Order: sequence, then C-alpha cells, then structure tokens
Amino acid sequence: MIEPMIIITNNPMAKDKFAQNCTVEYIEKNVMEVYKKVRDYVHKGHRVLTHPLMSSIKPNEIPYRTVIISKNADNTIDDFSLNIIEESISALEKFLRDFSVPNWNERVLEDFKLIDYDLIYNVLK
Repeated sequence: MIEPMIIITNNPMAKDKFAQNCTVEYIEKNVMEVYKKVRDYVHKGHRVLTHPLMSSIKPNEIPYRTVIISKNADNTIDDFSLNIIEESISALEKFLRDFSVPNWNERVLEDFKLIDYDLIYNVLK
C-alpha cells in the first residue's frame, strides 16, 4: 500500500476479502449510491485513488463497484477527484437513462463480483 486508504464498495466479495487488511465501507445499495458516497468523501477533502469507471463493462451493466479513496482528508477539495466522480455519476445516469439494466441471474452476478474484486485486487498487489 502506498498510502492509507478507504475502500468503498457494494460488492460483498470485496468487503469480505479486503476488510482483513483495509478500512472498508460497505454500501448495501446500487452503484449510484457507491458513487454518491465517494463524492461525499471528496467533498470532505479525500482523493479518489482508483477510477470509478475502470473496466470496459458499461456502467449500467455491472451491479458492483469498488472505489479506493484516500483515508486522510485535506483541507481542500481535490478538483481532479471531484471531476472524476462527477463524470462517473453523469456517465452512469446517462447509461441508466438510455439503456435498461439487465436482469442478471445469480451465476452472472457472481462473475461480476469476481470481476470487480479482481480489478481492485490487482491495484493493491
């Protein structure tokens, strides 16, 4: 780890696996709520350390997202982090407005949990 961090996720697999070594805030809601929580932290002076839209999966298709932010807050709002999270929220809103959300079966949901977990795992290793 390069610096202290908070992991914000709605992915139960990420919560279970990362909670042993990191501070994890688990959101039992959809991806939009994860992004809004990240934005709340950015407004308090935290920085976004992983891009909320990483991966080639469309924002309306993946039901799980994990985002890493700085644990320590500055006295200012990081414009770069604010821009990243606001653009991610806008992209998600656009995709939700223009495309339907697939009704994935449990097997596919498990695959999405693994994809999301693996993306963050590879950032941390």
